[in-house]
Amino acid sequence: MASQPAVTTALSAPGKVLLTGGYLVLDRNYTGTVFALDSRIHIVVQQLRRGHRRTASSSSTKPTTGAAAEAGEDGATGEKKDSIVVRSPQFVDAVWEYDIQPCENKGGIKVVQKNDGKHNPFVETSLNYALTYISYVADSKDFGSLSLTILADNDYYSETAFSQKSSSGRFVNFGVPLHEAHKTGLGSSAALVTSLVSALVIHRTMQPDDLGAARDKLHNLAQAAHCAAQGKVGSGFDVAAAIYGSCLYRRFSPSILESIGDAGSPGFEERLFAIVEDVDPNHPWDTECLDFGMQLPRGMQMVLCDVECGSQTPSMVKKVLEWRKQNKQEADLLWAALQSNNERLCLELKQLAQDPDRDPQNDFGDVRSLIQRSRNHIQSMTRKTDVPIEPRVQTELLNALSEVDGVIGGVVPGAGGYDAIAVLVRDDPEVIRRMNALFETWESKVEDDFGGKIGKVRLLGVRHGSEGVRNEALEQYAGWL
Repeated sequence: MASQPAVTTALSAPGKVLLTGGYLVLDRNYTGTVFALDSRIHIVVQQLRRGHRRTASSSSTKPTTGAAAEAGEDGATGEKKDSIVVRSPQFVDAVWEYDIQPCENKGGIKVVQKNDGKHNPFVETSLNYALTYISYVADSKDFGSLSLTILADNDYYSETAFSQKSSSGRFVNFGVPLHEAHKTGLGSSAALVTSLVSALVIHRTMQPDDLGAARDKLHNLAQAAHCAAQGKVGSGFDVAAAIYGSCLYRRFSPSILESIGDAGSPGFEERLFAIVEDVDPNHPWDTECLDFGMQLPRGMQMVLCDVECGSQTPSMVKKVLEWRKQNKQEADLLWAALQSNNERLCLELKQLAQDPDRDPQNDFGDVRSLIQRSRNHIQSMTRKTDVPIEPRVQTELLNALSEVDGVIGGVVPGAGGYDAIAVLVRDDPEVIRRMNALFETWESKVEDDFGGKIGKVRLLGVRHGSEGVRNEALEQYAGWL
């Protein structure tokens, strides 16, 4: 008897740059301008053994046997066990195998890692949340066995000696374990969680064409899973960009997700469903995402520069918020000045993008002035909080870049620190050539105020992209599945 072909779903979600609104975006009184990037995290879901599947457009069907059913079979009893294998083949030994286990008292679904090795809380939590929601919507805990492949566009990680020798392409083999890879700060965890939960929900309960109509629910589910995985309720701008693309973002009230409780706890599946579907009258979603798909003006491009020196965002955020609490009046004045300048910058970019008669050779002088003013406020925040939001070595680099012909201005995005810097430039290959010439001999000449040290500065290939989560064609993953 011929075997059934595997059912496959593939989609991706973008990384982000919070151009303005770092720290402010944690407070609902303020906003952040977040740009989605063209660098994406991809998830491919392959059905190894099919389980019960029900969509809005089809009736219940009996389970069928897939091509690799034996992978989930108990040799002693012959019983088919639902399981998931997650692979990240760009890294050494990045394989996680899970059994799928229903929880008692309406606690939903939890996965239990079977193989030895490091746990991945973002993968594990995403599976718990996505499978719980799916089982509740489909009224079935029969998933079959699944294979998930994670592929990251190259710019999410700094180059390694191995990746430099790898063949060029959209995806390279980094040749190191995942925990040894240095992130460049593009928002990989949010893009991973968003693409993973979205791919599973689409795969098990919908059709790919339903993605657009499901964005709000997928946003709510991804926010819940991402906050649980990182152990705190964050601002969520990175997940919003991963779902909706570039936008002007105002955060949701933290109380929305604080009411869910832990995965597996009694009643978890009902609470999660109410939050995802936004039917909880006590905790309605109040996220604001305006100007979806916001574009940069014609003749302008965004580039990112990796400085090979990461920062610890949670500890930085904690120190800034503590300073703000103890210096409320001074902080409120600084926050208000930043917000006002950020709003002007966002409006200027929007008006330039919407002006069909504007000369694309414009030198963007107003944008340059507003970026510099924003940096002045950030430098003041750095001194007052004693947190490396724009440390001296980054100031030195940004100032040098600002002198390059065609560079409009740059910032240390988001929470700041030593992550990749974002630079707005004229969309001209000559500008890129001049920047690379600067980086070839770049060596910091200042003593950093926080002890940071910038290594080799490298222009990443990532650029601005306005689109959020989207379906993908399988052909680009040849050789990786």
